[in-house]
Amino acid sequence: MSDNTTTHCTHLTCSAATHVAAVRQAVGALLALLGALLLTGCTSGEPRTQILKIYNWADYIDEDVLANFPSWYEQQTGEKVRVIYQTFDINEIMLTKIERGHEDYDVVCPSEYIIERMLRKDLLLPIDSTFGKTPNYIKNVSPYITRQIDATSIDGRIAHRYAVGYMWGTCGILYNTAHVPRADAETWGTLWNSKYKGKLLMKDSYRDSYGTALIWAHRRDIAAGRLTVPQLMNDYSPAAIATVEQWLKALKPNIEGWEADFGKETMTKGKAYLNMTWSGDAVWAIDEAQRVGVSLGYEVPREGSNVWFDGWVIPKYSRNPKAAAYFINYLCQSKVAIANMETTGYVSSVATPEVLRHASDSKAYPATQNLAYFFGPVGRNAHLNPIMYPDSAVVARCAMIHDAGEHTPEVLDMWSKVKGDNLGGGLVVFLLGVVGALAAVVGYKKYTTYRHRRLSRRHRRRHVVKMRE
Repeated sequence: MSDNTTTHCTHLTCSAATHVAAVRQAVGALLALLGALLLTGCTSGEPRTQILKIYNWADYIDEDVLANFPSWYEQQTGEKVRVIYQTFDINEIMLTKIERGHEDYDVVCPSEYIIERMLRKDLLLPIDSTFGKTPNYIKNVSPYITRQIDATSIDGRIAHRYAVGYMWGTCGILYNTAHVPRADAETWGTLWNSKYKGKLLMKDSYRDSYGTALIWAHRRDIAAGRLTVPQLMNDYSPAAIATVEQWLKALKPNIEGWEADFGKETMTKGKAYLNMTWSGDAVWAIDEAQRVGVSLGYEVPREGSNVWFDGWVIPKYSRNPKAAAYFINYLCQSKVAIANMETTGYVSSVATPEVLRHASDSKAYPATQNLAYFFGPVGRNAHLNPIMYPDSAVVARCAMIHDAGEHTPEVLDMWSKVKGDNLGGGLVVFLLGVVGALAAVVGYKKYTTYRHRRLSRRHRRRHVVKMRE
């Protein structure tokens, strides 16, 4: 589940209409944030150590898993906890609420580049893995995922001490097998093929599109060994940004729409033939399409692509880091990981023998895959869904996209020009700043209300004492 920082458009429209839609979405996000902040200030008055505030992507956890945590926590610690669960769909809104609003979420699930940004800004607490009588299930996370997490380490902060992998996957091409040959889906060049004009859906994610454009533009350099996928996807030089803009603008005639979530459903109805998307969405779409007689496939293009992950972290403003750490540990149990995978369609970072056995199906997947990179030696000849668990040869041509850091405004400005939003990167940053300001104002109001109530209670107590005297 990658970054979705821009507005959803069913069709490419004129720049003015897109600009209005973008502004409306931004205003809507601000109002939604303000409302959420006001609501989160209302608790029943129980001790904060008995509340666990979770902030996660929508539809990204099994409901029973969430509901069963309080009883599990009480069994492990003898302490009660009540869960307050909220969802987000934009990484940056989540980050702004924490960074500028000082919202006291106890545990959140950002994408890898936001984890990197949070580490850089010193917004995370280390995860205390001393769980007493409870086993440390965090050790169930695949070493491969831990290495990916550690690639975001910065300023002496070893990332796996601050973040634990949750779900992961790849970016590739979902395609209708009745209209698109597999050979076409095996290369990013197909996105630019004019025979698919009006039949392409692009993920509304500037990061995935950025990497894809650079990879295709430099495909010959990759093949000759002059450049690598990691180098290209993390090149934010002016020349690289200009190249991306050129190639993405050339792609626009083929694009039916930019989507953040509706693409997989559109593909199941046969209304589009190609969709640049994430592996988890592809798994869901392929299963759903089979039920209505539509055949879909998914490929990670041979030129290379990105591998992504989301992870759990504890923000520095958390007021219940103990329960947060236990919650992260709870999610790393095999049975919990399996339940979450069954519900979400995404792949857990947990790599235990139990997960391997559960996912194995030699009849459905007769071809063997080398998954030793993820499961260790026992995964060398595995029979798993190759979309969910790509072979080592596929992973070898993929790399993680790092945070653009100080170059983010330039990249967002380029992205707005590509989409015709006229909503420049500076305005995007400004709007996020407004969100932060709103969060700070609401936080201040919450504090002053709390202080007023506290002073009122003191005044009443003093009044009672005087009356008694």
